[in-house]
Amino acid sequence: MRNMMKMFIAGLALLLVGVAVHAQEVSKEQIKGLDEQVQEIKSDVLGIAAELSRLEEKLLYPSNTQIAAFVSLASGETFRLDSVELQLGGKPVAQHLYTAKELEALQKGGVQRIYTGNVRTGQHDLQVTVIGKAGGSDFQTTEHFTVAKDVGPKIVEISLAHQTIILKEW
Repeated sequence: MRNMMKMFIAGLALLLVGVAVHAQEVSKEQIKGLDEQVQEIKSDVLGIAAELSRLEEKLLYPSNTQIAAFVSLASGETFRLDSVELQLGGKPVAQHLYTAKELEALQKGGVQRIYTGNVRTGQHDLQVTVIGKAGGSDFQTTEHFTVAKDVGPKIVEISLAHQTIILKEW
């Protein structure tokens, strides 16, 4: 009787091991399939998020009232840019503190969008304040510009060169 019980238990153990091995094989295949589905869903979600972002920008900033400001450094500039602040119509609209990586990107020719907003057509006062360090000493420069906004989007580039601020309108 004991031998039969041992044989029964041994057989049952072998059967369970076989089922477990088969279950692991199925699970690996299922996991692969699930992983592929998850990757597809992630891709779809990222696509939807990008489309929503574009739609949101069109809704919040219609092209007939939109103004966008970008910051760039002139070629070969080596001063350390700490911050840029924008005032439009006497009201602060944007301020950015630059990290070492952001400064490096600007020095390599990158451009940063610092502000996007809505304004009426007409003349607008734009004040740009730049804080940085050049030649071992700190500096702060402020310039005033008049931006003419027509019907349609307006793009301005704030180019920084030799501690001076140059405004380019597009």
